[in-house]
Amino acid sequence: MMTNNMHRRAVWLACVSAAVLAGCASDVKLNDNVPVETRTPAANTAPPTGGTGAATGQSSVAAVDVAGADAAAAAANRIVYFDFDSFVVKDEYRAVVETNAKVLNANRQKRLAAEGHTDERGGREYNLALGQKRAEAVQRAMVLLGVAEGQVEAVSFGEERPAATGSTEEAWAKNRRVELKDR
Repeated sequence: MMTNNMHRRAVWLACVSAAVLAGCASDVKLNDNVPVETRTPAANTAPPTGGTGAATGQSSVAAVDVAGADAAAAAANRIVYFDFDSFVVKDEYRAVVETNAKVLNANRQKRLAAEGHTDERGGREYNLALGQKRAEAVQRAMVLLGVAEGQVEAVSFGEERPAATGSTEEAWAKNRRVELKDR
């Protein structure tokens, strides 16, 4: 049976252990799973102006002729936007991912960089991690579509390269993105 002194020591040890673990924990709450959103986005989560995809959230992807005009369309549509504090590839940007994946599948020598970006909110470490998770989400979506892993490199710039300046929701929405660039 535990004595009163042993019980106090056990409680003290548990408290110290909890404090040490809490001190070592990172506030970066990103997991390794890369979910793909399949729900219709709410009205207040519409894509930023200039984005691609249907505003209704429904994906209607046509067949891609990679040798013709669709290859040029893939080159023009290379930005995937994200919701605040999220690395979920939304349904409305699947067409961008699918079109670029088809171009890469048609030309195994072609390489892209998936550059992850965030808005200015959050700490530097957190934003770099979130930008990386966004880039990896797009990369994994392309790999699931048959692209070789070596064809897409995921990199993060965090908040360092904003597409729009200012501290408004419109500017922040344009900065939460992954850009697909030729390597």
